[in-house]
Amino acid sequence: MLYGLMAEFDNPDTLVAASRRAHQEGYRQLDAYTPFPIEELHEALDIHHTSMPLLVLIGGIVGGVTGYSLEYWVSVVAYPLNIGGRPFHSWPAFIPVTFEMTVLFAAITAVFGMLALNKLPMPYHPVFNAPRFALATRDRFFLCIEAKDRKFDATATRRFLESFGPREVTDVEQ
Repeated sequence: MLYGLMAEFDNPDTLVAASRRAHQEGYRQLDAYTPFPIEELHEALDIHHTSMPLLVLIGGIVGGVTGYSLEYWVSVVAYPLNIGGRPFHSWPAFIPVTFEMTVLFAAITAVFGMLALNKLPMPYHPVFNAPRFALATRDRFFLCIEAKDRKFDATATRRFLESFGPREVTDVEQ
């Protein structure tokens, strides 16, 4: 079963140009693999939206509410103690625990959210089946257009990728 088509390029400029053109042509299920980060590639692939900030915000709010509720329940409901004439619900004393729980829950949400959104751990990916893909960690640049893309047609997509003059265009099997 075909996962997609992968083009191998010699330099990052050609990869960025091919990625930008593929996005302009309507391909949306594509990914690029490089031996080092390329800032322009992020914009060429039009990868801008992530739900990570929203997840961390929700985790922080849940942590803050949990911390404050815990302090309230302990000090007012379960074990009220009159210490120095303070009221049972003395909210300034609850702030440090509330803050720490907010940070803790936000951090834990960030870690597990990152793992989930990046689909990690992923010990296997179909691009590992490409014979020359090991060069992606050395000196080659790859652009893969996945077969699940709505515009994907094996012959038309192959011709499209070959129009950029790559070293090779290979089929990536599942």
